Amino acid sequence: MDTSFFAAAIVAGTPLLYAILGEILTERSGLINLGVEGMMLMGAVIGFRTAIATGDPVLALAGAMTAGALGALIYALLTVTFRANQVVTGLTLTIFGTGFAGFVGQGLMGQVIPPSMKLFFSNIRVPLLGSIPYVGDVLFNQDILVYAGYIVVIISGIYLYNTRPGLNLRAVGENAAAADTAGINVSLYKYIHVLAGGVLCGLSGAYLSLIYIPSWQENVTAGRGWIAVALVIFCRWNPYRVFIGAFLFGGLDIIGFRLQKYEIMISQYLIDMLPYLVTIIILIIVSMKKDGKGSAPAGLGVPYFREEI
Repeated sequence: MDTSFFAAAIVAGTPLLYAILGEILTERSGLINLGVEGMMLMGAVIGFRTAIATGDPVLALAGAMTAGALGALIYALLTVTFRANQVVTGLTLTIFGTGFAGFVGQGLMGQVIPPSMKLFFSNIRVPLLGSIPYVGDVLFNQDILVYAGYIVVIISGIYLYNTRPGLNLRAVGENAAAADTAGINVSLYKYIHVLAGGVLCGLSGAYLSLIYIPSWQENVTAGRGWIAVALVIFCRWNPYRVFIGAFLFGGLDIIGFRLQKYEIMISQYLIDMLPYLVTIIILIIVSMKKDGKGSAPAGLGVPYFREEI
């Protein structure tokens, strides 16, 4: 059995994993942020420029996460404090992030990260687990950010379903007025989780520019931010399901290379649109389910005005 395709699918799906998880945390607070693509681009360009300037991988990742958080802060300030329209603000953030990446990325085209950075982000085989037949090569012979993704997803699931702050977060997303009446600081929860989502989106962008490519190119995200927003619905707002959504679409992203290996003659345009086509099909199927399980937070997209309660 050839495990190389599945291992590559894990790598291709890791940027989606961080972005999906970031949007889940944001939407669980009752806010829908369509600026994922913009935050990813901000994280990608700042992380890459920091890597070129310093050669320090930790600073590069920190810069990327900070850039994503700043983008999310703009969104939170406008939607939570000034009560701007969430959809319009998210779209504006994407436009801003695209322009920001184009401006900051001037002169970076074609540059690659330093060899020391490539060494830092090279694959590390986990002792014992990496020796498991098939599974070891796929899951436990990866770079450090892939392993971090495993951990972050598990911690997020535990946080959301097994802790009091997680319960409070779900209460805010379901009914902000009731949560406020119960003594939960609604604005604080919204701010914290929107910023956490921005940090993860910035890290997602950094993975693309520092590890997955790793060089700078315009529009490095290639629409992955929009796929991440759609896959939140596929994952039913459940962090644990992010594994399935991210790595499934990671496989779709690279399947064209595998088909070329076997000299299967399929239009490259059809291959390129496959992830987006499958996204649409999955959204249609999910939207047809009426069981009520795993539905969106009841307060998603609904602005909260405390003086109205």
